[in-house]
Amino acid sequence: MLSINVAVLLAVVIVVRLRRRTEARSRFDEKLTVVIVLVFGVLIAPTSFGQGVLNAVGQVARSLSQTSSP
Repeated sequence: MLSINVAVLLAVVIVVRLRRRTEARSRFDEKLTVVIVLVFGVLIAPTSFGQGVLNAVGQVARSLSQTSSP
C-alpha cells in the first residue's frame, strides 16, 4: 500500500502553484493558495522541522527588534 504524507503533498502543490506567472492568477486562485499554505503551516507546526522554523523566525524577529530600537 502506498502512503503519502499530506504535508509533503501540500508542499509540492504549493511549489507548483507558486511557479505560475502572477498575471495568470485570479483572486480566487490567490485565496486558494493562501488557504493551502495555512493548512500546510498547521500540519508542519508540531513537527521538529516546524519547531526549528519557528525558532529561526523568532531569532530573526528578536534581532530585528533589537537593532531597530533606539
